[in-house]
Amino acid sequence: MIAENLKQVLSELPGKVRLVAVSKFHPNEAIEEAYRAGQRVFGESKVQEMTAKYESLPKDIEWHFIGHLQTNKIKYIVPYVALIHGIDSYKLLAEVDKQAAKAGKTVNCLLQLHIAREETKFGFSFDECREMLAAGEWRELKHIRICGLMGMATNTDNDEQIKTEFCSLSSFFNEVKAKWFADAESFRELSMGMSHDYHEAIAAGSTLIRVGSKIFGERNY
Repeated sequence: MIAENLKQVLSELPGKVRLVAVSKFHPNEAIEEAYRAGQRVFGESKVQEMTAKYESLPKDIEWHFIGHLQTNKIKYIVPYVALIHGIDSYKLLAEVDKQAAKAGKTVNCLLQLHIAREETKFGFSFDECREMLAAGEWRELKHIRICGLMGMATNTDNDEQIKTEFCSLSSFFNEVKAKWFADAESFRELSMGMSHDYHEAIAAGSTLIRVGSKIFGERNY
C-alpha cells in the first residue's frame, strides 16, 4: 500500500520537485517499505524519534528535520541531519552553527516564514526575516548554509487563500535570493506543500514537498 501511494505521489511531481516523505509517528516498518520502493528522503519532527530511527535504519537515508526545533536538542541531530526546515529565529541559527562547529560539519538550513493566518504556526514574518538578513550577523556563521525558505499555508479548504499564501512566499523567496543570495548556488530550496495542498505549492514554485498521510495513511499518535 505504502509503495503504491508513494508511486502515485511521485508520478505527479515535476522534475525539479523533491519529495520529503513525512514519517513522523510512523514505525520503522513503514519507512522500510517506502525505502524498498526507492524513497530516500524522510522528514521527522521530534528529535528523539528521528535519532532512534537514524540509528536503526539504513544509513543512506537523508533525514530532514521539519518540526519546531528547541535549542537544547540541536546537538543530537547535528551529526547526521541533512536539512533543517524550520529555522525561525537568529538565535536558533546561531545555536545550530555552534553545535555544527563542535561536530566539525556544515548544516543545511531553511528559514521558516509565517505565511498562514493561524497564530499557532511558527516562523519569521517577512519583515523580521528582512531585518535579520540585513543585519548581516548570519554571514559570520561558518557552519551553517542557508539553502532557502520554508512555509506552511493555513489549514483551510479555501484554495484561493492557500494559493495566495504560497505565492507570497514564492515572491519573497525571489526577493531574498536577489538581495542576499544572488551568488549562492546553494540557495535554491522552497519547502512548501503538504498532503492536502502540495499541488498548489508546486504551481507556486515549491522545490520540496512534505507529504505524510497521503503516503503512510493517517498517523497514530
